[in-house]
Amino acid sequence: MVCGMLSLNAFDLVYEDDVLLVFNKPSGLLSVPGKGPEKADCLRTRVQQVYPEALTVHRLDMSTSGLLLMARNAEIHRTLSIAFANRDVHKRYVAVVNACVTNDAADTNAEDASSWRLIDLPIATDWVNRPLMKIDKLEGKSSQTHYRVIKYDAANDCTHLELAPVTGRTHQLRLHLQAIGHSILGDHLYATAEVQAKSTRLMLHASRLSLKHPVTGMPMDWCLSNPFN
Repeated sequence: MVCGMLSLNAFDLVYEDDVLLVFNKPSGLLSVPGKGPEKADCLRTRVQQVYPEALTVHRLDMSTSGLLLMARNAEIHRTLSIAFANRDVHKRYVAVVNACVTNDAADTNAEDASSWRLIDLPIATDWVNRPLMKIDKLEGKSSQTHYRVIKYDAANDCTHLELAPVTGRTHQLRLHLQAIGHSILGDHLYATAEVQAKSTRLMLHASRLSLKHPVTGMPMDWCLSNPFN
């Protein structure tokens, strides 16, 4: 397991070798440039000032923090993109959601049937309210998220969760949790004003990333500490 973080001025570098770069993206920073000069600052732009060859393999929402992988050449970028498409890259997140999430019904498809459960709800673009997504059982794409309870914070009426998405739809974790009645604290897109006000940031963090190294084939497993403990 590869854990830790090297602090740099413009970004936090977690891991580096000849073909891979892994970063800890902060909440509030875009993964890639947006439209307009006011959205030019992003992790990719900062990284390319030091590693001009770096290519984005996947993204995190601006409000989400945590592990983000980049490739250092086009061939590795293609290999990693295929690995993501084939679901050979495994991601874990931690989140803090509103109210008490009960820990009763077990999900027998998860690695630990005593604690993991499954949200299986299709997701589609909400064209009327873009950039929002929506649960749509007729037009939506198949979307699954495993989740388990870490702890309940009675003083603040919120629950700490670990999340293991199977698919990678836009806003999947935010929307799935909202759909079961437990929006993520600080979520300005899907939470009520009351739940938004419980945190100054979105309480969602990409905490673990696992894959086979695209050159050596060795298992790689990066992790970050839980910033919400």
